[in-house]
Amino acid sequence: MPIYIHEIETPIPVVDLDRLAANLDTMAAYCAVHGLALRPHVKTHKAPRIAADQMRLGAVGLTCATPRELEVMSEVSDDLLLAHPPIGWPKIHRVVGISREVRLAVAVDTVEAATRLARVARDVGRFVGVRVEVDLGMRRMGAPTPEAALDLVRHVAGLTGLRYEGILFYPGHIRQPVREQDAALAQLRADLGRVLEMLADDDLEPQVVSGGSTPLAWRIHEVDGVTEVRPGTYVFNDRTTAEIGACAWEDCALTVLATVISTAVPGQAVIDAGSKALGREPLAGPDSAAKGYGALLDRPEVTVARMSEEHGILDLSRTSWVPEVGDVVRVVPNHVCVVVHLNDLVYGVRGEVVETHWPVTARGRETEWPAVAR
Repeated sequence: MPIYIHEIETPIPVVDLDRLAANLDTMAAYCAVHGLALRPHVKTHKAPRIAADQMRLGAVGLTCATPRELEVMSEVSDDLLLAHPPIGWPKIHRVVGISREVRLAVAVDTVEAATRLARVARDVGRFVGVRVEVDLGMRRMGAPTPEAALDLVRHVAGLTGLRYEGILFYPGHIRQPVREQDAALAQLRADLGRVLEMLADDDLEPQVVSGGSTPLAWRIHEVDGVTEVRPGTYVFNDRTTAEIGACAWEDCALTVLATVISTAVPGQAVIDAGSKALGREPLAGPDSAAKGYGALLDRPEVTVARMSEEHGILDLSRTSWVPEVGDVVRVVPNHVCVVVHLNDLVYGVRGEVVETHWPVTARGRETEWPAVAR
């Protein structure tokens, strides 16, 4: 006997399985056509079953952000990249202690991070691959100049216990609509070109040049020198991705299923999904506050205008829809990665029928207490 989505307790994330499959296929095909290695970031789904599908479709390995993600994804892939430098002896030991069957690589952007990683790698008797992170405009992390990148690569290449593999960058500053990215792409090409030229002149050409982000994913082949891509959000997509044209609204696979719990105040309806179900990330842009924190999948003109922890306020000023208490709605969140991290379980649906469910296995930090390394 089938279970229908209106029978599930809300709020809960639900994934359209057909849309998910299409998203996975489309990215795999794009990378194959353009000769790019796909190393998807698991921070979006945190689920081994989806990672296994990505590997089946040709991914060379997986990108992780936390030691917990590394540990969980080592059951799915034997080639993992930690794209977040482990700082602090407990974290470094946990990372380097991952299964010896895994070909492990780590991103670093400081001498201190590389030196400490090498020390632990030597202590445990394993080699750890290193991708030196360079800053190409994000202004968050990464060697800030080509000269600084060269100095760090030289340092890494000289450390016993580490294996210099290449460089890594995250172009998260490029968030313009896809059709308006030309100038930013030109600057990115120029900046990356300077780094690659300087490394080549010193006989330190990177085997891997790894670039990330879903907003730029469909144009990353236009950046000369890139060999690998690390998109994450594309598996589900979200309102932000659709807003900039990196996906169509119909490509949004994950929504938060919610129930209308009040219509007492004219012009609005209250759902049982607040900040603890949807996150609290606004859309980018000067009028981001007016755009709210999500929109209904079948009525995108209806937005989540305000939230408290367990309440979401739907703005009904632009719709003829008259909701009733008990109605079930599906909200496309602004940032899907945060939503997944807030939940223990995700349901997979086709149409209105629930076909499956899976745990968000890699969420949280989950470590033994006390988490110390001496």
